[in-house]
Amino acid sequence: MIRSGARRDDHQQPSQEGSLVTARVTSTLTPGAVDLYWIPLGAGAHAVRLSGKLYEAIKAFIGHRPRCVLYHTALEVGVPDARFVIESAPILDRRGRERGVVAEGPVGTTWAGRFRLFRYEIRRWRGGSIPDANEAVSSPVRVASDLAGAQRVLDLVPSVPTPVWGRDELGTGDMWNSNSLISWLLLRAGVDTGQILPPSGGRAPGWDAGLVVGRREMAPGPSR
Repeated sequence: MIRSGARRDDHQQPSQEGSLVTARVTSTLTPGAVDLYWIPLGAGAHAVRLSGKLYEAIKAFIGHRPRCVLYHTALEVGVPDARFVIESAPILDRRGRERGVVAEGPVGTTWAGRFRLFRYEIRRWRGGSIPDANEAVSSPVRVASDLAGAQRVLDLVPSVPTPVWGRDELGTGDMWNSNSLISWLLLRAGVDTGQILPPSGGRAPGWDAGLVVGRREMAPGPSR
């Protein structure tokens, strides 16, 4: 069973300066490995963390349930000749090519997407890094370990849907966001997503949206 509790502590030990050493993160990433990171929403970004807490407080109140910790996900993929980071995040600058950006999409509304501030990018970053990886909880989680599967994940990245971030344009019952990208990729690549769970007491908004869209696309015939 693949669970977030399957942590490998040697990946998470901080350096003497208190930050994660990239070499330690990737030291056991072998060719064919696909590792998933659970990163608390807003790690390193005060405004995002506060807005996420407010959002979760409202959702918990409406759903009559306890509040959860919200998580953002990212992947690290190893192939024989390289290591890649896959993640969806705000556009930092115009040097997206250096970060392996393969697609972009609007945030909030379609019209706002005309401005870079309201767009997100999808990265397939060769030799890249995951911001705030040192904040990841019970991570990384090895979700796949075959070379064909890892290559499928990489090949699928440019094909991921890019609807409006934070909206349910595709009628899935869940918003589309960075977690949707990751769950869509894993499902389409043939990874058993049914056994992938966030850390205890947490949830990943948007995860189900990626699964729903992925299953629709994989459905045969007219139902696709």
